[in-house]
Amino acid sequence: MTYAIGEFSKIVGLSIDTLRYYEKEGLIYPQRTANNLRAYTDHDIQWINFIKRLKLTGMPIRNIKTYATLRYQGNTTIDERLILLNDQKSRLAAEQAKLQAHIDFLDKKLILITR
Repeated sequence: MTYAIGEFSKIVGLSIDTLRYYEKEGLIYPQRTANNLRAYTDHDIQWINFIKRLKLTGMPIRNIKTYATLRYQGNTTIDERLILLNDQKSRLAAEQAKLQAHIDFLDKKLILITR
């Protein structure tokens, strides 16, 4: 099934301008109709949802662009994509450790105050 940009925008929860920006930046390459209109697929929905999730992890846009470029080059780039994902996972783990240290600090302070 294919979707025009307006319908696709509603499905993925991104503005038409954002979708055009993503295309300009090489994050997505929608198909084109005979009239040169963008035609998005269910596969594009999955890809946009993946991009949105990467953004939620805090991955920098330049890394997402690199990932997208590699993805469109095919399966020969899987190892490089895995490096990008593992690097982001390491950044998240470091952030998680910092947050846990702050929680531990507050827990200790709360115990001292409530005694």
